[in-house]
Amino acid sequence: MPGRIEDYALIGDLQTAALVGTDGSVDWLCLPRFDSPACFAALLGDEEHGHWRLAPQDGPPVCTRRSYRGDTLVMDTVWETPSGTVVVTDFMPQRDRAPDLVRIVRGVSGRVEMHSALRLRFDYGRLVPWVRRADGHRVAVAGPDSVWLRSEPAADTWGEDFCTHSRFAVSAGEEVAFVMTWHPSYEDRPAPVDPFEALRHSLEDWEKWSALCTYDGPHREAVMRSLITLKALTYRPSGGIAAAATTSLPEEIGGVRNWDYRYGWLRDSTLTLNALVACGYLEEAQEWREWLLRAVAGSPADLQIMYGLTGEHRLPETELEWLPGYAGSAPVRIGNAAVDQFQLDVYGEVLDALHYAREQGLEHELHAWELQRVLVEYVREHWREPDEGLWEVRGPRRHFVHSKIMAWVAADRAVRTLEAHGAEYALEGDVGAWRRMRDEVHREVCEKGYDPDRNTFTLYYGSRELDAANLLIPLTGFLPPDDPRVVGTVDAVRAELGTDGGLVRRYSTDAHHSVDGLPGGEGTFVVCSYWMADALWVTGRRAEARELFERLLRLRNDVGLLSEEWDAAAGRQLGNFPQAFSHLGLVNTALLLSGRGRAG
Repeated sequence: MPGRIEDYALIGDLQTAALVGTDGSVDWLCLPRFDSPACFAALLGDEEHGHWRLAPQDGPPVCTRRSYRGDTLVMDTVWETPSGTVVVTDFMPQRDRAPDLVRIVRGVSGRVEMHSALRLRFDYGRLVPWVRRADGHRVAVAGPDSVWLRSEPAADTWGEDFCTHSRFAVSAGEEVAFVMTWHPSYEDRPAPVDPFEALRHSLEDWEKWSALCTYDGPHREAVMRSLITLKALTYRPSGGIAAAATTSLPEEIGGVRNWDYRYGWLRDSTLTLNALVACGYLEEAQEWREWLLRAVAGSPADLQIMYGLTGEHRLPETELEWLPGYAGSAPVRIGNAAVDQFQLDVYGEVLDALHYAREQGLEHELHAWELQRVLVEYVREHWREPDEGLWEVRGPRRHFVHSKIMAWVAADRAVRTLEAHGAEYALEGDVGAWRRMRDEVHREVCEKGYDPDRNTFTLYYGSRELDAANLLIPLTGFLPPDDPRVVGTVDAVRAELGTDGGLVRRYSTDAHHSVDGLPGGEGTFVVCSYWMADALWVTGRRAEARELFERLLRLRNDVGLLSEEWDAAAGRQLGNFPQAFSHLGLVNTALLLSGRGRAG
């Protein structure tokens, strides 16, 4: 069985990513893109669904310790054994043409026997490739996929039980490197990379990028690791941003809430963008804006909540019946049917992100404003309609309060842009109509989305249920932090959706109140707890905010990574991993508590 979700570390090349466990096994890797079929899928099954373990032959079952090398995505794993100590360095160099997975073993003391077991299983663990020798390499081929494996210096290698094994020993100062390279089986293989030069370049690339960070406040290490993780989820060729590196990691062990997050959600992407921009990364904002303009080209009525990493529109949802799922949590899904949902809030998030990036110095482009103008006009015509909301419910559409608030944000940011820059850039727009819409939305939300008896905003019009997303009300500017309705909402959410440890569920999933149309429950949604810390801070409860933030920092695994949710009862991570939403929450709260203000 795969390890706990928090046992994994992320490596990647800004086009795909791999998860490496504390046992030295790469249990998840999709090639050549984040959303391509996996060649290592043990994460969602077992070793026979593909993995690559590299560890001491007779050492402990898990490593002694591990860490990223400085502010990079290069991972060092230390193994201390009775016969000596070794370090395994794992990374994926930013590619010129083909993706490479590099693993370098370096002896530190004594002499340690090492064993490599490589089981390639293409198409999410379904296809066992044909493996042959060629020019000192092992070559695995199945359909369109081809992988070349070599070691420097050459290690003793053989095939057994549809697995490629290697055995070798290292003494202090000795190094053995393995390079696994993927390319289309119908093309000539690319030129091999020098693993040691690739390591040097990878370190330089990440150190150069990390040096651009402008954040210098408390918990900088945690913020920097989150920013690196957000960058690692960016698809460099297009500027698209994946919500997570995985699919179908469950929100409840044994449950059915298992979704594919390897795509670009407009919501997640805009919030990720805000976090990066707030820390000095305007280049990412430029690239994402270009991705957005390509992806949403056409009628605003056709705007989707998510797209493929290069702007693909069709993401059909399919179940992979041959995979048993993580810890037996089936079904395993690829694609995402939520692509066809109507979620009103994404318009507000897109307009807010573009407004924020402009205010932070992103160069003005007229065609970007034209997109914003068309989007806000669409919201003006459709904001009264029910939708599936932020949480992508698979039950009936409703008038979700957060969705309406984000419609207000859409109008507000468009008005503010025209007021600040309309004359300067000769921007066109019906500012009077947008102001009227903004006022009308505000009145309706305060009338229909607020429960005066309990002094709280609710999940949807007329409901008694609550929504953690309403913690964002003062941060959007919809109401000031000292408004009694804001304070009441914070208190109500903490009382009804909070846990004993101070964490926050996003909404109720019990059988009597669930609106999402799904059986079972889930853990606490990590970003909602960051929203609670933000809300406590802006409403004046700063000691409580800092205490909650410190508690949330302890949810990270040993290398600083967060998944989507936290199982408070079992004390473990749940959901897809690592999750952009969780990491951008950490960055935003750190910015707010440091006095720099929240991103966006």
